[in-house]
Amino acid sequence: MSSSLYCMKENVPLSLPRRKITGNINFNLITAMAILVNKVERGNPQNKTAPKKIYPSVKSIRLVPEKEVASLIADETTLNRKEVEMALDQFQKILLRLLLDSHSVQLGDWGSFRLTCTGEGVDNANEFSTKQIKGLNIRFTPGVEMRDALAKATFIPAESMLSKQG
Repeated sequence: MSSSLYCMKENVPLSLPRRKITGNINFNLITAMAILVNKVERGNPQNKTAPKKIYPSVKSIRLVPEKEVASLIADETTLNRKEVEMALDQFQKILLRLLLDSHSVQLGDWGSFRLTCTGEGVDNANEFSTKQIKGLNIRFTPGVEMRDALAKATFIPAESMLSKQG
C-alpha cells in the first residue's frame, strides 16, 4: 500500500513535506503530512451588512474507505486486515449501543464520544416534549495527547500545491 498522495483530479503525486509527531504510545512515531487549507469567503450571520472575510477551511484530499484503513492498521500491527475489519465493525456496534444507552465513551488518551441533539425551543418547561428533538449528532472530543499532536500541525494553502503540479 503506497503512502503517496495524489491530486485526484489529475492523478499527479502531491509533494508534501513529511514530519514525525511524537508523544505517548498512541501517537509515537506517527508520520503526518501538512494539512491542506482553502480560502473561503464568508459573511457574518449575525451582521448581514458587515463585509465578508476570508477564512481558512481544511481541504480533504479524499475519503479513505474502511478497508484501506484496516490495511493500514494491519501494516502496523500483528493483526491481518480481516481481523482489523472485524474489530472496527465491533467497535462501531458497541460505540453506537453505548451512545444510544446515554453513555459517553472514552478511549484512553485518544478522546471521547458523546451524543448531542438539535431541536426546537419552547417558551416554558411545561411545553417541553421529546418531539421537539430534530436530530442527533455524534461529537468527538480529543484527549490531551491527541490535542497536543494536533497543535503541532502545519498547514499549506491547497492552491499552492495544485499550482506546483501544473
